[in-house]
Amino acid sequence: MNSQSTVQKKVYEVIFGYESNAGKWFDILLMLLIIISVSAVLLDSIASVHARYGDLLYQLELMFTLLFTIEYMLRLYSTPDKRRYMFSFYGVVDLLSILPTYIAFFYPSAVYLIVVRIMRVLRVFRILKLMRYMGEANMLYAALLQARRKIFVFLFSVVTLIIIFGALMFIIEGGQNGFDSIPQSIYWAIVTITTVGYGEVTPQTPFGQFIAAIAMICGYAIIAVPTGIIGAELMQQVQDRKNTPKTQDSECTSCKATGHDLDARHCKYCGNLLPPK
Repeated sequence: MNSQSTVQKKVYEVIFGYESNAGKWFDILLMLLIIISVSAVLLDSIASVHARYGDLLYQLELMFTLLFTIEYMLRLYSTPDKRRYMFSFYGVVDLLSILPTYIAFFYPSAVYLIVVRIMRVLRVFRILKLMRYMGEANMLYAALLQARRKIFVFLFSVVTLIIIFGALMFIIEGGQNGFDSIPQSIYWAIVTITTVGYGEVTPQTPFGQFIAAIAMICGYAIIAVPTGIIGAELMQQVQDRKNTPKTQDSECTSCKATGHDLDARHCKYCGNLLPPK
């Protein structure tokens, strides 16, 4: 039992750890395999490449899937909390990265879902020690969370405007100019307001062109609105972070020192237990 526990610990340090040389090299090798695997899937989607190297790429994918399956089983074997790993973000991504190959035995097209495997490269944050930048990502997430109601109202307003523009163009232009139905006219309004162009369907009447011009101008105005909403929330998050105290006011009963970290329970000078907050 002790021997098995020792083996599990060593496997855990290599697979989940990143401080040791073995852990770093394992993560680097894993990422290289992931990138090569995803590249193979992308190449296989090209008809000329598939016709010439399809069998080779298929065999490579089977090999990669076997390696990633073994790795996933080793993660389950070595982790002390298997349930927590399985339902964690990385655990779900690890599982999804190997499932498409097995599903492809029944639905061949599912093999291209392997591109989700690229999400595993997010572990590069650990190797390059970029986790300190996650604070900025969390701040952006908090800003989006705070602005969610404003964004919802904005999107609802945009959808309403698009439906109105679509209905107007259907009434004004009609099927003779390519606006065969209100849904198709709404699609025209979406691609026009988002300033990506509307292809072969164009308004022919002067009044229709006037409505299209208004839709285009609204498109440029609409782009600025979410930027302002999220920008204001980001500034608020930055201001809140500046106003948040970095230390607590608890005074050590032994050495009378203050300025301890917010999550500190013991004095960083004498080690005495700090009084409860």
